[in-house]
Formats: sequence, structure tokens, C-alpha cells
Amino acid sequence: MFTLLFFVFMILLSVTWFTTDYITIKTKMPKLQYLKKENAFQKTHIIALTKKINHINQTMTKLQEFERKLRIMANLEPSKQQDQLLAVGGSNTTTLASGYQLGEVHKGLIQQMHTSLNDLETKTTIASISQSQLSDFLKEQKSILACTPSIRPTDGWFSSGFGYRISPFTNRNEFHKGIDIATRIGTPIIAPADGLVVHAHKQGNFGNMIAINHGYHLKTRYGHLSKYRIKKGQYVKRGQIIGEVGNTGRCTGPHLHYEVLLNGVPVNPLRFILN
Repeated sequence: MFTLLFFVFMILLSVTWFTTDYITIKTKMPKLQYLKKENAFQKTHIIALTKKINHINQTMTKLQEFERKLRIMANLEPSKQQDQLLAVGGSNTTTLASGYQLGEVHKGLIQQMHTSLNDLETKTTIASISQSQLSDFLKEQKSILACTPSIRPTDGWFSSGFGYRISPFTNRNEFHKGIDIATRIGTPIIAPADGLVVHAHKQGNFGNMIAINHGYHLKTRYGHLSKYRIKKGQYVKRGQIIGEVGNTGRCTGPHLHYEVLLNGVPVNPLRFILN
């Protein structure tokens, strides 16, 4: 009798346990389904985000290669930052296959995403410094070009060149420090480059003379003017009218005497005239 009661008790206990377990599982099923869908959703977005980060990394690499070519064209040494940039690798995309299940791969994807973000942050910082240096260099080159005499200062024809010639005043062989451009009185004279007017008054044989300091050890002088259009201390831009052709000082007729000085030494102005 006792054995029978014990057997019935165990059967009831087992039924109760299985019923309770079934009810618990049944209750948790919707939540488990939700978590499964949530994990699948997270995996999809982590994969998409990691791929996007890899794409940005690839774009950064292309930009770095473009900068390297610019530096070669500008004859500028590669920066130390560029060497650092080359050392930063991209992310491994082998774990991004859609067939992978979550589990440990889930953790791997997240870790890879953090690694990719750190790499991207490093690349961005390094590229910013390197491109700032390149920008400063190109701005300086632009400034040098703007301040380099490169256009004719006035219309007319070359009546006398640079170098030794027979002086029309002494009939002796003398060094002519510039070129003479013959034209009518009043013809406008323009600045061949940006610069600061450092002289605008009469000076000996030059008559009415203008001198412009262009920086970078370059200076230009203009002699025999009939009129000034600027004054000393004024900053002028390339193409701006600075005066008018005349025949003041020692000259045989209306013309502009034009000089270019590099480090204070006269050089042939024709080397700087591109038009």
C-alpha cells in the first residue's frame, strides 16, 4: 500500500513538474522569439556598419594615395604622418559573410567594428595633419607665383635689351640693367606681380621712378614715367595700373625702362615675361 501511494505521489510530482516547466517555456517563447529576431537585426546592422567603415577606410587610403601624388608633383617630401598612415591596416572582412551565425562571431564582429573605428580615427587624425602641411605648402607656392613678375608691364616694342650695349649718350659699351619698351606718352604701366610700392618719386637718370618689392628677394623698377597712379607704401596686385609711360630723366624718347632684381642683382626681365 505504501509503495502504491509513493508511486502515485511520484507520478503526480512528475506531472506537476512537467506542467510547470511547459507553462514556463510556453510563457518565455514569445520573448525568446523576440530576442532571436533582435539578435538577427543587430547582426545585420553590425555587418552593414562594419562594411561601411571598411568602405570609408578604403576611401581614406585612396585620398592618401592622391596626396602622395600631389606631394610628388609639388616636389614636397612625404610627411612622417604619411608613413604612419601606411602602417594603419584595414579591417578583416572574412567574418562578414552572411552565412555566419551569431554566437562567438557576434562578439568578433563587434570587436572588429571597434578596431575599424579606432583605425579610422587614427587615419583621420594623421591625414588631417598631413593635409594641413600640404595646404600650407601649396598656399606658399601660390603666394610665390602671385609675387613673381610674369607679364609685360606695358604695351609697345622692345627698343633696347638687357646686357651690354653702346650707350646712346656716351657712345661707349655700357651694361644696360633692364629693357626699354618704346611706346607713346601716357600708355598705362601695370604691375607684373603682387607687391609693395617702396619708391615713387624722381631719382636721377630714371626721372619719375617706381620700385616694387615683391617679396621672395624679387624687386622691379620702372623709369621715365610721366605720371604716378600709386603712392609709396601702397600694396598692388598683378595687372593693376601703377603709372603712365613718359620721357622724364635721361632718355632719347618716350619709353619705359623696366628692371627685375633678384637678391639685389639685375636679371634679364624677358626671363619673367610670359605673355
